[in-house]
Amino acid sequence: MGILTKLTTQGSAFTAYDGTTPVVNPLATQQSKLHADGNQPGYSLNGTNTSLITAQYNAYQDGTPNQIPLPSLLANNGVIPSTSPGGQGLPYLANLPQ
Repeated sequence: MGILTKLTTQGSAFTAYDGTTPVVNPLATQQSKLHADGNQPGYSLNGTNTSLITAQYNAYQDGTPNQIPLPSLLANNGVIPSTSPGGQGLPYLANLPQ
């Protein structure tokens, strides 16, 4: 008996799919609103669409409870800061990281 036959007939404790191809999770497609919602920022930047993203995030069957991560605290939603991160009063573009 080959390993694929054994997997498909007897199953495995390491996968919920037992040799079958799983359904593609919407968060792994271009329609995902995890990082962008069209031209607008998505959940990972500002927390929008929380219930939709939570449902899609929990659709992954990886054997562990999936708690959705919090949105970024570093995102500026495309706005360029008027001063450097160090608060020196220098325009951001004049003080870019090297």
